Amino acid sequence: MAKRKRKVELTQEERDEREAQRVAAHEPEQSEVAVMEAPITELGVEPSEEAIEAREESVDGVQDGEVAGEGDVEDGSRVTTVVLAKYKDRYIEEAKARGDANKASKRSNWDWLAQRIAETCLDDKHKINMNSFIELLDLNEVDHSKWTNRNRGWEGRFRMTGRVVLQKVVANRGTLVTPNGELQAPREFVDKYKTKA
Repeated sequence: MAKRKRKVELTQEERDEREAQRVAAHEPEQSEVAVMEAPITELGVEPSEEAIEAREESVDGVQDGEVAGEGDVEDGSRVTTVVLAKYKDRYIEEAKARGDANKASKRSNWDWLAQRIAETCLDDKHKINMNSFIELLDLNEVDHSKWTNRNRGWEGRFRMTGRVVLQKVVANRGTLVTPNGELQAPREFVDKYKTKA
């Protein structure tokens, strides 16, 4: 059967699904009216193998609401991220409500550990210094030897995975070891992230 191009008006649900796929596959935005090349009787759209692999690779290590931030990857002149817009918006709104104007507080939940990581690992341009972050993980005896993936976006996945493991270690021990000394974790932080018995 011959393939023809035709315009199809998408529902809001279909647009949301495509947006999620586009973000995961690092594809550029398209208009709300899609142009599909398919047999005239075919209504569904199957994602390509490349898009599926890109999505699986991009969400590796991403926790609900985590921010890729410094690990964002550049495709030409645009920056892409695996973070959904609703989380970015939430972080920005929470930062405004707190009166925080710095860039780092607008791209995370800005809890006690996020602030300590920022103090220890961010450079003058508010970008994470991976060597400082790895040193912080080492000081707290977080084993990152198996996190060897250095594909596109590795810094963000490494930082997010490191944060999740570090928060458990700190909560269970009750302290965070930094190059400047040991800091006592607040009770509410420990209660929230400590391993349950």
